[in-house]
Amino acid sequence: MKILTGPCVLEDRDTVMRIAEKLKPLSEDKRVEFYFKASFDKANRTSLDSFRGPGLDEGLKLFQEIKEQFGYKLVTDIHESHQAAPAGEVLDVLQIPAFLCRQTDLLVAAAKTNCKVNIKKGQFLASGSMKHPVDKVLKTRGCDEVSYENSDKHGVWLCERGNTFGYGALVVDMKNLIAMREYAPVIFDATHSAQVPSTGGTTGGNSAVVPSLAKAAAAVGVDGFFFETHTDPSVALSDGPNMVQVDELYKVIDDIFAIQEVLGFN
Repeated sequence: MKILTGPCVLEDRDTVMRIAEKLKPLSEDKRVEFYFKASFDKANRTSLDSFRGPGLDEGLKLFQEIKEQFGYKLVTDIHESHQAAPAGEVLDVLQIPAFLCRQTDLLVAAAKTNCKVNIKKGQFLASGSMKHPVDKVLKTRGCDEVSYENSDKHGVWLCERGNTFGYGALVVDMKNLIAMREYAPVIFDATHSAQVPSTGGTTGGNSAVVPSLAKAAAAVGVDGFFFETHTDPSVALSDGPNMVQVDELYKVIDDIFAIQEVLGFN
């Protein structure tokens, strides 16, 4: 089971390294294919005044330190095509943000690296529409047929994070998890699915629903989970309201494995 987890954004070095240390037991869990996730730049913050991160150059230095100290495989999102090549020298997975999942230049630039590509489904798209971003990456990598098997072979994933439902709300249609697996391995983003978008100058959320959403996805059957986590979400510099505290994350993951074992998914 793939688990992508870490803070929303690279904060100060001490905070990031403390979170990385707390996740070490999870990285050593034999049931888990572990990836440490954080962003060097949150280019889609609601407010111009919100914290964005250290930027590409300083962010890559910190990612390199994490890799050297902990041996983690690393995930980050990119927002512009010129970021793909330098990020690809350090990172193992490049993530395409949901709002940008149709951006051809960004997808092609990510596909030209040696990284896996995790494409987040836009909150505005049907599951069937995600065949086309997958096709762009696969064709760039020399494959003309979109299928789960080809995407798995060529390192292309899809990530579900809910759909816009009216104003200021997201809803997760669990049928999407089934439908998108026709095209690629599917990661369920349990914490962003708990967001309450653009409440005033920031994006809110309800982390209390994260365990239930994750367990529901585990019962449907997915290839992995994405969780943003922090030692203290109340002081996190981005996405704190929908984050899971690190110690609580371990209980959620144990529940996921218990459900999948009962249903024979392991």
